[in-house]
Amino acid sequence: MALEASNGFGAANAADLSDGALPIFDVQRVELQFSVAADFVAAQVANNVLILALSNGRILRIDLNRPEDIDDIDLPKKASETGIIRRMFLDPTASHLIVCTALGDNYYLHSQSRQARPLPRLKGVSIESIAWNPALPTASTREILIGASDGNIYEGYIETATEFYRKEEKYLKNLQKLPDGPITGLWVDSLPGRADMRRVLISTQSRLFHLVGKVGKGHDGSGSIYTKLFEAEQPVIHELSKPQAGAASTLVVSPDPPDVGRFREEVPPERAFAWLSGHGVYHGKLLVSPAGSELGTKVFADSRMLPKSQLAGQEGSGRRQASTDGIEAIALTQWHVIALIGGRVVAANQLTGKTVYDSMVLNYGQKALGLYVDVQKNTFWLFTPQEIFEIVLTDEDRDIWKIMLTLQQFDAALQYAHTSAQRDAVAIASGDYLISKGQYAEAAGVYGKSSKPFEEVALCFIDHNESDALRKYLLTKLGTYKKSSIMQRVMIATWLVEVFMAKLNSLDDTIVTGAELSETLNPTQTKQQLDAVRAEFHDFINKHKTDLDRKTVYDVISSHGREEELLYYADAVNDYNYVLSYWVQRERWSEALKVLKRQTDAEVFYRYSSVLMTHTATELVDILMRQANLKTRNLIPALLEYDRNFKGSLAGNQAVRYLQYVVNQLASTDSAVHNTLVSIFASHPSKDESALLSYLESQGDEPRYDPDFALRLCIQHHRVLSCAHIYTSMGQYVQAVDLALAHNEVELASIIANRPMSNPPLRKKLWLAVAKKVISQSNGIKTAIEFLKRCELLKIEDLIPFFPDFVVIDDFKEEICTALEDYSRNIDALRREMDESSQTAANIKVDIQALEHRYAIVEPGEKCYACSLPLLSRQFFVFPCQHAFHSDCLGRRVLEQAGPAKAKRIRECQVQVSKGMVSGARREAMVAELDGLVASACILCSDHAIRRINEPFIKEDEDLSEWVL
Repeated sequence: MALEASNGFGAANAADLSDGALPIFDVQRVELQFSVAADFVAAQVANNVLILALSNGRILRIDLNRPEDIDDIDLPKKASETGIIRRMFLDPTASHLIVCTALGDNYYLHSQSRQARPLPRLKGVSIESIAWNPALPTASTREILIGASDGNIYEGYIETATEFYRKEEKYLKNLQKLPDGPITGLWVDSLPGRADMRRVLISTQSRLFHLVGKVGKGHDGSGSIYTKLFEAEQPVIHELSKPQAGAASTLVVSPDPPDVGRFREEVPPERAFAWLSGHGVYHGKLLVSPAGSELGTKVFADSRMLPKSQLAGQEGSGRRQASTDGIEAIALTQWHVIALIGGRVVAANQLTGKTVYDSMVLNYGQKALGLYVDVQKNTFWLFTPQEIFEIVLTDEDRDIWKIMLTLQQFDAALQYAHTSAQRDAVAIASGDYLISKGQYAEAAGVYGKSSKPFEEVALCFIDHNESDALRKYLLTKLGTYKKSSIMQRVMIATWLVEVFMAKLNSLDDTIVTGAELSETLNPTQTKQQLDAVRAEFHDFINKHKTDLDRKTVYDVISSHGREEELLYYADAVNDYNYVLSYWVQRERWSEALKVLKRQTDAEVFYRYSSVLMTHTATELVDILMRQANLKTRNLIPALLEYDRNFKGSLAGNQAVRYLQYVVNQLASTDSAVHNTLVSIFASHPSKDESALLSYLESQGDEPRYDPDFALRLCIQHHRVLSCAHIYTSMGQYVQAVDLALAHNEVELASIIANRPMSNPPLRKKLWLAVAKKVISQSNGIKTAIEFLKRCELLKIEDLIPFFPDFVVIDDFKEEICTALEDYSRNIDALRREMDESSQTAANIKVDIQALEHRYAIVEPGEKCYACSLPLLSRQFFVFPCQHAFHSDCLGRRVLEQAGPAKAKRIRECQVQVSKGMVSGARREAMVAELDGLVASACILCSDHAIRRINEPFIKEDEDLSEWVL
């Protein structure tokens, strides 16, 4: 895109950027869906409601949202009595319609009514204009201003009356009379933020009045509110120098902007006004501040006249030619003035006055009723007695950006630029303009959003030594690139790092030297700027850290010697290894620990634990104890290295402190951790074994450490008590006692010897070893014997071999006597036991002899206990318990309860005996075997009966009723 920097900083090919495929203005004929028998004499449009007045006195009300529903309304009197309808006034909500007839009758019609009611107070008043209430009420008109053809201005209040005797007007008050003739236009609006302030515009054929002031307080139509304004305030007047008599005159206001909807009171729309006079169209903005009498002066000062000659001229031979036709009517859009001139519809831009549309719409001699605007819906209409035209607008503001650009109103131009190409053109032109004014910082922000060549902009700032502007431009440009533009983002971001570092160094140098940075900044301000730039750098890093190459940034910042920024960047990208290594290399341990406190990555702790444990063991252990995700096994090398160089007591050993925390608080089961703790305890130069022994005892029967490893360490470092404890826990009591005795720990050996209480032989063996040691070391035999009385298993005869060969028996005569007495008592007890055994054997022999003569008496009527038949009817068995069974009945019962093997053998014996398969002595032996298997015990009172405990009393084939009580 080429730029014309010499002429308003506008885009040279701005015309190519317009998106208007369709013309802005287009006059389209509206076809009614019904036939009309009479001509139109008046019309109005508001809120998508079309009102047509016919020459026969009828009024058609058409809702354009539902054009098929038409209200056909007649006036109360015939047209011959009232005259034809001269004009109508419709409020913006289409709720209130005032109809004026040629004979001075005025009627009021509400949108919810189909009956027009006369306005008696306004009878005879020829209404020329009405200013509706700014609040746009729908139930009543509330306070409105009415302009008459005789120059009178009235205030009225009209509401719908349901009672026939009530008038529609609550009141009507004459506020003022102007000598200028008809009141051709009225407008009232409220000033934002001032509910009691009103602005009133009044137009005549020769003058335009602007009145601002406070209004009175009215309560539901109880009295006039505008009297105070008209009496207390003086209007600002714009007067024509040479008014033309008979020229058309009207006052129009622009409609609501398209983006202003239902919240019109909260956000008042920005409006324009236009006053049609014999000189042309006088138009401007309806400014809302300052809220005083000077407002009118400012409004008129900013307004301008669009001459009739310029507006009414016709296109011919390449230029506009003057026209003798007068301007019949005008309407305002958001950006244009529409005029009806001799059957032509002409539209001119409000900003430039240039005609953008000129089209002949009406036939020669055809008259129009006027131009009408739907203020709320932003539609524009042209009515003739027979036809209806709609002036359709398409993208009315499409070229506004170009006009604003020409006027160097860049913010406004950017606001109305619709496409990216248009916005880019505005940005480039705005940037060029700012550069020409020396406003480099502002230009940087604008250039950053444009497509102007990157190298051209960058070189411009570099040539002018504007590093701040360059930084702002790069930041803005970086924000415009998509994430996919990786190369561009990385290059710009890296350059920004260099620019930031240079700026920071420059400010630091200025502060150090105490020199003035510039004519406008003193040292205090320089420090403030340094803080601001540093904060800006921090924000940049946090936002764009993903666009930076880590190694490159480290090199750039390091080359400038910016330690604080270097560490901030490393911290921002979570490169804690770099930060930690930086502080560790400089042996600044407190800073390193501050960084370490914020870490959660276990690998960081493993990597730096050795060096930090050496120099700041206590603080490091405090940090480690707050980390729950560490594997203590990986910290063991650092702990052992620390312990190797540690010279203090175990209480001050931080490795022991941490390992005890892991073992006791975290309940670690890792054998490597426990073995390390044992190693540190055992290898400590102190002779005190209390800490090691306390740990070993706390492990219980299932220690987490390796007993063999611990034992070797304890033996190596002469930890006798600990070795004995480990031997004991391993069940090696003999080795434990031998070790204790080898180190003359007799008391310890005696304690260990008492441990195997469940193994008396082992316990006695251990005590014998202790006894041997005690007797060999004792000065007196009696003392040794007293010590050995602690074990009840030792006897004097066990100890005699340990006594010296030449010993006086008097020292243990009592013990020998006691032992002999014990032997004597034991011999007597054994003799008594032998006598009792001999007597028992004799009794058994007598019982055996008695069994050979044992018999049982069977009564003649006794029955078998199994089948209840007479017992003597066949072979039977009688048991000592007097239970008797037939042999076959007993066999069946035994077979039912016997196991498979025994049952099989019984059947084999029965078959061989019954079929005579054996004879002689063999048969007798088999019969004896069968009797032994069947009749070994009574089936009712022996083990057989006990095994039948689970059998039910009532069998399946028995009758349950027999058991009923």
